[in-house]
Amino acid sequence: MSRGTADAGEPDPSAADGGGAKPGRRYPVGPVVLLAIAAGLMWVASRMTWVTVTSSDGLTEPRTDELVGGTWFGALTPLALVLLAAIAAVFATRGWLRRFLGVLVTLVAAVTAVPPFALLTNSGDPGQRGATLAELPGRAEVTGVQTAVFPAVIALAAALAAFTAGALLARMPRESAELSGRYDAPAVRRAAAGAELDRARSGEDADLTERVLWDALDAGDDPTADPPPAADGDRPRNGGRE
Repeated sequence: MSRGTADAGEPDPSAADGGGAKPGRRYPVGPVVLLAIAAGLMWVASRMTWVTVTSSDGLTEPRTDELVGGTWFGALTPLALVLLAAIAAVFATRGWLRRFLGVLVTLVAAVTAVPPFALLTNSGDPGQRGATLAELPGRAEVTGVQTAVFPAVIALAAALAAFTAGALLARMPRESAELSGRYDAPAVRRAAAGAELDRARSGEDADLTERVLWDALDAGDDPTADPPPAADGDRPRNGGRE
């Protein structure tokens, strides 16, 4: 291989994990982190007390029921699991499937935001809902309702993080990359490595990262070998006559 080609084949020290993503390719690290944060916040909110209902039936001592987020908003924990599943789906999808996943995540975020927003704005009748969720007897009367602000704020923060993650996924370009080249099929990587070597040997600009060189070796193509000479039939002899 000529000196110029050899220099072009030097591994790129800045390439992370030997993969070396091409310029312009974007990785969904931000959305994955936001999805994890949203799922964690939703789980925390589901374990906290959102509403405390005090009631009396006139016969026994006053009763106090503390309704946690998982009871007040029964879908909170399942939606957190949906976001965790969405993280796995991000690894497995790309292109329009990943953008469609982003739309679904934004819908989950919108659904998550409704109950805490209603609680913070005192929408509806929390006393009636609390009596139903606490399964109070028919003769019982609700004498007091206390709502907690902090758990509702946590749930809203989770909804905001999920919405941002969904919006980022929905706006990712068609050529967005996988999280690492190691997730590409080996046959695809070897074919791409052969194409990059061919470009380098023909004098074109090529992205010869360390991963590309290893994939080429794996495919049986020695990156240090000179390109094969052109076949006799590819160049004219004796003025183009045989």
